[in-house]
Amino acid sequence: MLNEERVRLMTRMAAYEDGKGREDMKISRYYRKDYASLHTLITILWLTFGYAALIGLIGIAYMEPLMKNLTLTKLILLGCVIVGIYLILVVVYGASASNIYKNRHGRAKQRVKQYYRDLSRLKKMYEKEKK
Repeated sequence: MLNEERVRLMTRMAAYEDGKGREDMKISRYYRKDYASLHTLITILWLTFGYAALIGLIGIAYMEPLMKNLTLTKLILLGCVIVGIYLILVVVYGASASNIYKNRHGRAKQRVKQYYRDLSRLKKMYEKEKK
């Protein structure tokens, strides 16, 4: 005789394992701070790479007009603007990424806890059936 509650529970658990379960298990292996810090660092590294590529492309595209009117003062001012924009982007992206990854870790941890609760409920159902 099939226990319908047990079948529903097993179906929900299997759907979770095939869906978000794999990613959640990887995320939940980290401490919250470690997970957020690692992914924030990766985000900042990719931001740095993208920003440098963008500045390089803009510099190549406007090289001739830039060189015609370039003085030492303008060069220093341009460098300060480029570094200032970069620092603002790093702060904004870093804070946002940290918040996003902390929330992602928290949600994954909750789903994994629910999965383990369901697993223990399933174990109890099997033990109850054996008696």
